This record gives sequence, structure tokens and C-alpha cells, in this order.
Amino acid sequence: MKEKDVLDLLKKDGRLTAAEIARMLDADPAEVGGIVAELESDGVIIGYRAVVDDSKIPDAKVKAIIEVKIRPAGAEGFDGVAMRLARFAEVEALYLVSGEYDLELEVHGDSLGDVAAFVSSKLATTEGVEASATRFILKKYKESNRILAGGDDSGRLKVSP
Repeated sequence: MKEKDVLDLLKKDGRLTAAEIARMLDADPAEVGGIVAELESDGVIIGYRAVVDDSKIPDAKVKAIIEVKIRPAGAEGFDGVAMRLARFAEVEALYLVSGEYDLELEVHGDSLGDVAAFVSSKLATTEGVEASATRFILKKYKESNRILAGGDDSGRLKVSP
């Protein structure tokens, strides 16, 4: 049994107990518990979360994907600008990416206006930000390897309508 095996199972279902993981891997529950505790203390596992289908929640937050082109300055480079942006409460996720833009942000707000206000008053005024492109998420079909919105989660593609 390897740490990767434990992590793979926890990525699929973060609610699995050490005993359940041990049974699945034919391992000792105490050993699995020790591995999970070590992964948590080392910062490999930094949290657990539920995958939520926002379409089933009234008044769900508005979400947007924002691509950002930055101008890294001095020794801080990309990391300095990224960490300043990561501190904003509206930023749910932030990635350094390849391509025309340097960063990709997932931003949440209570309304389109909230996201627009974030872009104009916070993102655009952040030192090092040169340009951005905002795309609002209209519907989510899959997240964390789970099909959402009443989709078929069998893993098989439909051959005919």
C-alpha cells in the first residue's frame, strides 16, 4: 500500500474512514490512519470538501473564470502577483497556466455586479495586472470527476438519443 493509493481513494470520497480505506486496500486500519495523519501534518492533504451541484441551490453564487495577464516585477515574479490575488475573498481558485494569459482565477460573487465590481475595483487595480478576460460560468456539467445536473454518471457515453 502506498500513500498514492490512499490519496486516490480520498480524492474520490473524502468521507472514507481509515477502516474503509484499509478494507479496500487490504491493509491495516491503524497503518492507513497513520498515513492519513502524516499526509495531513505534512500539508499534502490540506482539507476536505463536498462536491455540490449549485443548480439545485436557490440563490447560488455567480461564478466566473477570469484569465489574467500579468507583468511580474523584480524578484517577486508571478508568485508575488498571484499571492496578492489569492488573498481576495472572491477568489475561490487560482492557477498559473500556460498560453496567452498567465493566471486563471475562479471568482464567486452574489451577483454579476459583484463579480464586475471585483474586476474593476480589485483585480484591475492590483499592481502587476496588465489585462484580463472574464467568462461567466452558465452551467456546470462535471466537477471533481462527478457528473452534475442530473447527468448519467455511469461513465458510458450514449450511442443514440
